[in-house]
Amino acid sequence: MPHVLLIEDDASVRDGMELVLRRHGYDVDTAATGEEALALLGTPAGAKIELAVLDLMLPGMNGFEVCRRVRARTAALPIIMLTARGDDHDIVTGLEAGADDYVVKPVTAPVLEARIRAALRRAEPSAPSPAAEADPAGLVIDRAGLTVTKDGVPIPLPPTELRLLLELSASPGRVFSREQLLASVWDHTFLGDSRLVDAAVGRLRAKLEDVAAKPRYVQTVRGFGYRFGPL
Repeated sequence: MPHVLLIEDDASVRDGMELVLRRHGYDVDTAATGEEALALLGTPAGAKIELAVLDLMLPGMNGFEVCRRVRARTAALPIIMLTARGDDHDIVTGLEAGADDYVVKPVTAPVLEARIRAALRRAEPSAPSPAAEADPAGLVIDRAGLTVTKDGVPIPLPPTELRLLLELSASPGRVFSREQLLASVWDHTFLGDSRLVDAAVGRLRAKLEDVAAKPRYVQTVRGFGYRFGPL
């Protein structure tokens, strides 16, 4: 039974979403504030949580800061953010803070449950590959161990970023459109939102590249999409 943490300050929304998720077979913990959520995640019970659904507009510590603090603790926990307005700035800021996906409230039960299932699938281990790929500059992608290092230093990547890197690096030089990456990495065949891809690419570049503005690995092909560089 997947274990989900729902962080939402509106009691009626929180109770309704909790009921929906429990009916779909999820084990649900709830928090009304970011502080409460972070405290829970720091307990042994919180270690069992497999995904967080995070409202951005929280009292006290807002959802952006909660997301940053969670990412500072762990790269492994998938985060779906909730935004009431669908404001482009909020969405981009939330994705840059480390969220894997977002939904705009009010959200229907099928959409929320589908997004959660897709995020949990991304967090599952990929089929192992025997090869580790290395670049002379020091980037090593271990496809079997699902680890990435740069100059011998481990680079922890959230599931979405790791899957994006594995997808791109599996075919060096091949250009992937944003729509192809949404379908293969996010499983969003129903959503043509390039912001998810662009934000994840930006986060990857910040971690992998010597100079993020001049990427060697995750390269932009203007008007088409992205390709992987030298490996």
